[in-house]
Parts: sequence; structure tokens; C-alpha cells
Amino acid sequence: MSAYSTLLIVRLAPVVFVTLAAAAWFNEVQEGGPWVARNLLPLGLLIVLSWLSLHRGAGKWTGTDWRLPLGVLGFAIPAFGLSTYLHYAYSVNLNGMFDQGPGELFRFLPVYTVVAGGIGFAIGWIVGRNVV
Repeated sequence: MSAYSTLLIVRLAPVVFVTLAAAAWFNEVQEGGPWVARNLLPLGLLIVLSWLSLHRGAGKWTGTDWRLPLGVLGFAIPAFGLSTYLHYAYSVNLNGMFDQGPGELFRFLPVYTVVAGGIGFAIGWIVGRNVV
């Protein structure tokens, strides 16, 4: 195995493990409902963007510049964070928000989180462009 492959696997592993743990928890919270696969889309995009950043940087997060790593971070905060927070809120029925059930939350949550993640990615990309 080349040094590049080893670096890529070692640096991508934490992202994959955390997203897999979140995916398993999402499935548990939604009790295997009809929208579990749809809610895994932002997590899959996070893994793909992380892999792309590491691939482009030859196994290092900042191998070329800061645009892509900060874009990935900008995507992860709203996409992963918002999705995780709303699954937590549903699991504990935070402040009675879900007394009537989840409604359409899990149906449309991936759309909201991917759009918010895209905005975060753009902001991270712009900030990364200006980092010296």
C-alpha cells in the first residue's frame, strides 16, 4: 500500500466512523421509518466531500489550499449538526415539539440540511480562498 493510500485511509477513517455511528443512531431514532435512507444523504455527501478534499490534497487536508477543507467544514457544521440536533430533539421530545409525532420533519430534513450545508460550503470556500 502506498503512503498516499495509507494517509487517505487514516485521515478519512474518523469521518467515516462518526458518520456511520450517526447513521446507526438515526435509524434507531426513526425506528426504521420510511425516510431513514433519505436522511443518510447529508452524511454520505460529507464522506464524499471529505474524500475529495483528501484525494485532492494527496492524503493531507490542506495539501493544496484551504478552500476545500474549509468548504467541507462549512458543509459539515449545518448538515451534520442540524440533522443530529433534530434527531436528538425528536428522540427526547424536546420541549414537547413532537407531541403529535414527527410530522414531515424526517421527510424534508435532508433537503434543509443539504441546502444549509451548501451555503456553509460556499462560505467556507470563500473564507478559504482568502486564507494566505
